[in-house]
This record gives sequence, C-alpha cells and structure tokens, in this order.
Amino acid sequence: MNATVAQAVLALERGELIHLPTETVYGLGARADDPQAVAKVFEAKGRPRFNPLIVHVADVAQAETIAVFDARAQKLAEAFWPGPLTLVMPVKDTGQVCDLARAGLDSVAVRVPAHPVAQEILRAFGGGVVAPSANRSGRPSPTRFKDAVEETGAFVAASVDGGDCQMGLESTVVSLMGEARYLRAGLITRSDIESVIDGLADDASEGHRSPGRLTRHYAPDAPVVINVTEPPVDCVYMAFGPTDFDGVVVQLSEARDLREAAARLFSALREADAKKPARICVAPVPEDGLGEAINDRLKRAAGFVG
Repeated sequence: MNATVAQAVLALERGELIHLPTETVYGLGARADDPQAVAKVFEAKGRPRFNPLIVHVADVAQAETIAVFDARAQKLAEAFWPGPLTLVMPVKDTGQVCDLARAGLDSVAVRVPAHPVAQEILRAFGGGVVAPSANRSGRPSPTRFKDAVEETGAFVAASVDGGDCQMGLESTVVSLMGEARYLRAGLITRSDIESVIDGLADDASEGHRSPGRLTRHYAPDAPVVINVTEPPVDCVYMAFGPTDFDGVVVQLSEARDLREAAARLFSALREADAKKPARICVAPVPEDGLGEAINDRLKRAAGFVG
C-alpha cells in the first residue's frame, strides 16, 4: 500500500519502519535515535551484520547537529549535497544517533538525499533516519517501489512510492576521521572528491567505519568470553535471561528478547567494560533471527574476526 508522507512520519515517530525512496535505492527507514527501532531494521533484512548505518537528514544544518564538521566536510557538503555522498565524521550528539546505528563507533555516517519525497519526509520528521537498502540479505537492492514492497513490505508500517530510483547505486562513502579516505565507490568518484579536497589516503584502516564493510567494530578493553553457562566469580556476566549468578550481572534481555538484546548490545558491552573486570563473560544467545547478528558481533568482540 502506498502511504502518504504524513503516515510515514507518524510511523517513524512511533518507532516503526518505513520504505524511504531516495535517488540511489529504496531504504528501510527507522528513527536513528531509537535502538529498538534500529534493531527492527537488522531483523527485517535478515542474516544481518551490525555494521554502521547511514543517517539520512534533510540538510547540512541538521547534519551539523549530529556530526563534527571540519573545513573538508563543509566543502564536500557544498559540492555534493543533497546527493549520493555519505560522509563519515566524528559523532557530535550520540543522543540523536544510537549506539546500534553507529555500531558502537565514535563516528557517524551522514547523508543528505536529493530525492524530493525523502526530503519531504525528513523535513517533516525533523530527526535523523537510518535507511539501509530495503532488500533482504543477499538480494539485490530495490530501485523500484514494487521491489521494495516485495522484499520487506511485511516489516514496514508505511511504504512510500517515490517512483523508480534515478541512480540505482548506493552512495559513495568518504571518511573524514583523520586523513580523508574513499571507503566505498559510488557515482561520485574518487577524482570527483579529489577535485574538491586534497588527496585521499588508502582506505584499508578505516573500512570498518563504512556501511556494507565487514569489520570487528567496537571491542572492549576487558577480554570477552562467549557462550558461558557457568561464569567465574571474577567476571562481569552479560546475561541473556534470568540468572542466579552471584557476581556482577549486566543484562542483555531478562525476557530473552532478541530485539531487546540487539538494542542493548553495545551499551551493555560498555557498561560491563566500565566495571574494569578481569573478563566479560557472555551467556549463550540463540542463533536464530537477530541472534545470528548478535553472535557475529560478540565473536568479533571476543577476537574471532574471521
């Protein structure tokens, strides 16, 4: 069903998912400040990795409330926004973009889309919206409304028809965390970027900050041990469900709710690490549904990058 802009905005305000048409691909949109809403995005896509997501905003002024802009960011935004360029910058306001949307990083990926319907929705909503491509994992990104509905329509509260996407290729991603790096190729080429700012460094060390790139992401200082059913007394125990452990417990979800656990994952790791334990022990989490992504992230935190 083709929803109105007002219906899409109401769905975002309620923490529900929408189909967001952009000039690149149709996005699976959720409010960026709500970890429960963001968890629904990963769940809807299926077999997800907790990579950082791009936050879509209406204009540069809104982007500047979320991220720290330097002179390079200003130049690139002036040259290419609105348009298919994502800038990775230091996060300025973590209240506007939750840990799960940033994959626990100190950076945030931001874009101002050019599509008029996306612009209308973003201006009316007034906040950042994460919107990875609206396909199920392993499937082609949808560039037509009917394809978005077919792929993930069962998970969204409002599907907005913006016509066929004009570009059909995900946005270029450039990191401005230290040296400028070209993290993901797109319609805005490396030479396009270099015509605006000085040279781009090799992207290898910053690939983890880009959406769609496999990465270890945030890892705590304390060693992480996973699938622990009998935690030792000197650990902080990240529990999934009720526990009779007598030591320090940080809950992922006492109700054994995978969506809650996904939403809590990065903050729970930080909370456990802040207690300066000898180790962080994590209870087994089922592999089904969002559990696969949770376990993937936990394996990486434990050093199993593979």
